[in-house]
Order: sequence, then structure tokens, then C-alpha cells
Amino acid sequence: MSTPPRTPRATTLRRQEAIMAEAERQFARAGFEGVSLDSIAAALDLSRQNLLYHWPNKEALYLAVLDGVMNEWLARMGEVAAADDPEQAIREYVRAKLLFSRERPTGNAVFTREIMTGVPRYAEVLKTRVQPLLQADVERFERWASEGRIERLDFTHLIFVLWGSTQAYADLGPQFALFMDKPVLDDADFARAEALIVRIVWGALKVCAPKEASELEQRVEVDV
Repeated sequence: MSTPPRTPRATTLRRQEAIMAEAERQFARAGFEGVSLDSIAAALDLSRQNLLYHWPNKEALYLAVLDGVMNEWLARMGEVAAADDPEQAIREYVRAKLLFSRERPTGNAVFTREIMTGVPRYAEVLKTRVQPLLQADVERFERWASEGRIERLDFTHLIFVLWGSTQAYADLGPQFALFMDKPVLDDADFARAEALIVRIVWGALKVCAPKEASELEQRVEVDV
């Protein structure tokens, strides 16, 4: 009979959390190639051997950081996945993603660096964990369109637009703040961003009444 694995002691868990947090900060700042186990250990006043007790190598620690970011993101997205009202689903999705961008900027930075370098170490995880959820979201939008509750669009690219517009507040937040002459974006900035993104996206999805649709078509013809 096999012996069940022992639950890690509280001190071990705290040390692992500290290592993960420091690794996330360093990977966010310098990328995978710019970080060493020695630099992470030194920042925590640990020996390299002590760090290796918890993770066998730098890549394992890097993947653990990405897994932590992915797990939190999917958990937040999963909370809104069951929404039945299309407008509310969009609103909750944007709010959750902006909140994640604001509350975990270093995790977002690690993830973005991995994506921008061609996903050399995390592509399979994305295909396995995110692609099915993307397809499920597309199918949900398709169902709403078939029911006449929203306009039919390219829903895959709609979700890409949602990802990109909300992720920008993590990746480009310091630049946005600079242009607005403030040290960091504040609650009001994120609230305005949420309202605008929802307005733009829902404006494209909302089913127009016959009169509204006719007026919209006339405006398009004039513009052309």
C-alpha cells in the first residue's frame, strides 16, 4: 500500500510563495534569459541549493510562475462564463480582466514577455487550457446570435479585441499614466476604461431596432 504524500508544512509553503513572488518580479523585469536562480536566491537571502530543493531548475520555476498567472486568470474568467445575459457577460468579462491587469501587473508582464517571444515554453499549455475555453466562448456568442439576442460578428476576433483592449492596461499602464501626467492609473481611470470598452463592444453586438438599423444604414451610405 502506497503512502500518501505529506502535506507541506506552513513554513515550506511560505517559502515557496516568497520564491514564486520574487521569481515573478524578476521574470517580469528581465525575462527568462535575464534571470538566474542565483539572483532569485540572493534577493531572498537563500542559498542556491535551498532554492533547488523546491524547484529543480529555472525553467520549472518559470513555468510555475506562468501556471500561477494562468490559474488566476482562468478562475476569474470562469466566474463570468456562466452569465446568460450577453450585455452582462461582456461587462463582467471586461471588469474581471481589467481588475486582473491592475492587481497583478508583474504576472501579466511575465505572460506578455512569453507571448512576445513566440511562446517558446508555454505554447502547449495555451493550446490545452485556453483554446477550448476560447471555442466555448465563441459557441456561446454564436448561440446568442442564433437566438437573435446579439448581432452576428466574427466572435473569435471579438474575443481577441476584448483580450487586447483589457491587457493593454497591464502592459501599457505606465505609459498611459505618463501621458495623463499622473504616477499611476487610478480607480477612476479603470472605471472609465471599463465603461468605454463595454460601450464599444456592446454597441457592435446590440441588435438594432428596425428604425435604428435603417438610420445606421443611411449614415453608412452617406459616409461612403
